[in-house]
Amino acid sequence: MKKIILALLLAAVSASGIFAQGTAVKAAPAAVQRSGYKIPYLTRTLPNGLEVIVYPDSGVPLVTVELAVRNGSFTEPPELNGLSHLYEHMFFKTNQAIGLYRCDLAKQLDRMDYFLGAKCGETVKLRPQIGDTSYFADLDKSGMVRNGTTQEEVVEYFYTATNSNLPVLLHGLRDAMLFPTFDESEFKQEIQVVLGELDRQQAEPAYYLQTTMMDKLFYKYPSRKKPGGTRETVASATTEKMRLIQSRYYVPNNTALFICGDVDPDKAFALAEQMFGGWKKGDDPFVKKPLVDHPPLPKSEAVFVTQDVDNAFIQLGWQGPSIGKDNVSTYAADVFSFIVAQPNSRFQRALIDSGLAVSADVHYYTQRNVGPIRITMVTSPEKAKAATAALYKEISHFNDHDYYTDQELANAITFVESRDLFSREKISDYTHTLAFWWSSTGTEYYRNYYDNLRAIKREDISRYLTTYILGKNHIGLAMMSDAAKTESKLTDSDLIGR
Repeated sequence: MKKIILALLLAAVSASGIFAQGTAVKAAPAAVQRSGYKIPYLTRTLPNGLEVIVYPDSGVPLVTVELAVRNGSFTEPPELNGLSHLYEHMFFKTNQAIGLYRCDLAKQLDRMDYFLGAKCGETVKLRPQIGDTSYFADLDKSGMVRNGTTQEEVVEYFYTATNSNLPVLLHGLRDAMLFPTFDESEFKQEIQVVLGELDRQQAEPAYYLQTTMMDKLFYKYPSRKKPGGTRETVASATTEKMRLIQSRYYVPNNTALFICGDVDPDKAFALAEQMFGGWKKGDDPFVKKPLVDHPPLPKSEAVFVTQDVDNAFIQLGWQGPSIGKDNVSTYAADVFSFIVAQPNSRFQRALIDSGLAVSADVHYYTQRNVGPIRITMVTSPEKAKAATAALYKEISHFNDHDYYTDQELANAITFVESRDLFSREKISDYTHTLAFWWSSTGTEYYRNYYDNLRAIKREDISRYLTTYILGKNHIGLAMMSDAAKTESKLTDSDLIGR
């Protein structure tokens, strides 16, 4: 499933706990999960390769439009690390259509000196490609909310407003996508904004838990798992590198348009064709620049991370399954994570009810290019050694036939389904969920998610465990203060279960 975002980890550190995937909610009867839930979105692909996904929901008269690009850190060699995120920041800055609108407005006001630096003489030459820009007046009055996000395997841009504004929202997204300016002064300012974000992240202990684990698990190509990049790469970014990213990844056949909310699907598809049909198809970026193959871990490794935290954070990490290579195991990973998250599971009873830990969580992050598996446990320094030993003991029994019951298996499937159904309550958020799945898995994977989830059997979970966890090389990480490390008496051997 999708990763625990950094904000949750930060909150967990301050609260001396890690959020578990499961919650103490009474499971629905097993029969409920067989009711045949479907994800009612519609898809069409334009001749230029742009995939258009429409998810109609008339609950409230709102619409979210989003462009998702298969870009992010999984496309980034070290010299470009973090620049997909910087590009995202530049997306909503001045573009050529905005420049043309300002020039037209200045001419109407007889104030050609008003918008300094607009370079109207050159800008108006772009009118045949850009077309009418008067819609910006309506866009400004729409009350829209706009934002973007960058993850490992997707970059997203979205507008949300009342459904009557759908045409102008699509127009605004199109012009931002097709006609970026990358103004040098704005670019320099945005570099400082992104550096500030990195500084704030690096001021929190959870940053080091996350980055250390990813750097060790994906040791040969760590930049591919680091969406934020580094201060060095961001600080040295250039607009030429922005143009490189644009030419390589910002093409319609590497992009999806999502239109979600109170819309008529036929009208939505027609508007999408009208706005984006002229966008020129590009080369497949993953043919020219294939994804790297993350090599398996050559050995298990223990790592101590020193941070000023009160508790001891123990995290074990494995390289997990990839979409397109072992889809069944990705479903099995989701189900097993929820089996052990149930409050009365053997895993929780052995670690939490025993008093050895305050929280314990098994988590798989669905990815096209190797999803990580992490087990995170929070305990006290004096209990860390015993808790870690108990954790490895539980792992050694994961594949026992009696480690979980048939009812726990059924409950886990119900929990996974329910979480996805609840996520549909806020369409603007659910749009981002759809974009994540489109980029990392493809629409058919997610369209059939419930059916494939219900098809998971014990033997699928067993194969997942033996293929990716049991007896496999892994990373054992402990984050605590220097004093806590001394008190815990944890050794490298303890951390890797030897």
